[in-house]
Amino acid sequence: MVMSALLKFLFPPPPSLVVSALSVVSLVSLTNTGFSEMRGKHLNYSKFWNATTGDSSKQIKLSSRAGMLMLYTPAFLAGVVSFFIFPNEGLRSTLLQSAVTLHFLKRDLEVLFVHKYSGYMYLDSAIPITLSYFVSAATMTYSQHLTVTEGLPQPQIDLMYPGVAVFLIGIIGNFYHHYLLSKLRGEGEKEYKIPKGGLFGLVICPHYLFEITVFYGISMISQTVYSLCFAIGTTFYLVGRSYATRKWQV
Repeated sequence: MVMSALLKFLFPPPPSLVVSALSVVSLVSLTNTGFSEMRGKHLNYSKFWNATTGDSSKQIKLSSRAGMLMLYTPAFLAGVVSFFIFPNEGLRSTLLQSAVTLHFLKRDLEVLFVHKYSGYMYLDSAIPITLSYFVSAATMTYSQHLTVTEGLPQPQIDLMYPGVAVFLIGIIGNFYHHYLLSKLRGEGEKEYKIPKGGLFGLVICPHYLFEITVFYGISMISQTVYSLCFAIGTTFYLVGRSYATRKWQV
């Protein structure tokens, strides 16, 4: 019953074992990582960069700025390249490619010009996040390509234009709260401060809330099974990260 109702909002799954497998892997791995965050096993970046390092002498350490650029740049490039590999495949595909590319371009620009960093990132945490973002960007655009080449029937309920609105709300809200975070520290300051302003008084991590919103907007534009699985998995991961942040603050 639930599945039949859900399929009204989605393209049928494409006849691709790779895409089907990646849909399951993305959902399960991101969800598991979210529960790991709740249990105190953190990916070592941002405020948790040295929370669960073990023997740090054997780990490769990156500056936070270099590490964050490593996370987002391959996914941004995947979005750019998709315009050349899958050109002129209709408005939905173009909007999806644009949303994916714009999101990761924004993240790169924030790393370069907005965020202020004081810590580091371990390579063994950077690699899985980088792969997750890159694979998600590539698979989302490829899944959309398959809906065209396989001639899959359009979803009964079209969410493409509402998805654009949700995506824009998410990306603007995410940027605004990243901007507020960047203003917490003065020149040369490194200590953590409790964020204020925006939705910080209502939500633990509103920048995570709006990042989740971004990926649901992308999922609504795309309406593929993979994009929905990635959005749900991202929800579990960032909720877990928010829960860990709350515990870390108190």
